[in-house]
Amino acid sequence: MANDPIHQFQISKIVPIEIGGVDLSFTNASLFMVATVAVATGFLYFASASKSLIPGRAQSVAEMSYEFIANMLREGAGSHGMKFFPLVFSLFMFVLTANLLGLFPYFYTITSQIIVTFALAVLVIGTVVGYGFYKHGFHFLKVFVPSGIPGILLPLVVMIEIISFLSRPISLSVRLFANMLAGHITLKVFAGFIVSLAALGPIGIGGAILPLIMTVAITGLEFLVAFLQAYVFAVLTCMYLNDAVHPGGH
Repeated sequence: MANDPIHQFQISKIVPIEIGGVDLSFTNASLFMVATVAVATGFLYFASASKSLIPGRAQSVAEMSYEFIANMLREGAGSHGMKFFPLVFSLFMFVLTANLLGLFPYFYTITSQIIVTFALAVLVIGTVVGYGFYKHGFHFLKVFVPSGIPGILLPLVVMIEIISFLSRPISLSVRLFANMLAGHITLKVFAGFIVSLAALGPIGIGGAILPLIMTVAITGLEFLVAFLQAYVFAVLTCMYLNDAVHPGGH
């Protein structure tokens, strides 16, 4: 079981809770979701608490994160999209912190659960649809009607646009889930090779050097992937919010 690469994603109950036949147990995934929020909030609070004119390392990271997301949102959705800054910044920090926490041994990677990433994606798309109709009414439906399309092709293009829009929460959630799942499975497989070969004696220990090197290399790559997937999630969120702010590209 120790070398089973899938066992690390198992949901286990910490505090069993059942109300009206509905399982509301507090699980290891719940624990690390709370930990993710606590770590991200704690870091930003303590990093920005001093408000020094000459920032230290932690304050510099917090300010860089703020400016990074602010610039991304301005480029993706324009100045009017800045009203969504708290949402995009919170999503970015949550996904990034969750990805990084999952790289620690014996920690749980909540972004490897499709239900978690799908919930985040539905939140984004729900915000787009809700704000789009609230701000623009039925003019929001222009998002499905690209300008300059010949009338004869319009029904086909509208159908394609609707299917593309409905697939957004699926692609947004699966991209993050699949990358984190695949990376952690690969890490566990190579780490399992190290343990298995080392148990064979001196010859096995020599043969374990290659999977050890691969494990170190993949670990470094996973840190990059953790940042990259949080960045991609935030970028796509900004692009989708642009449809709510400027339906039809107007």
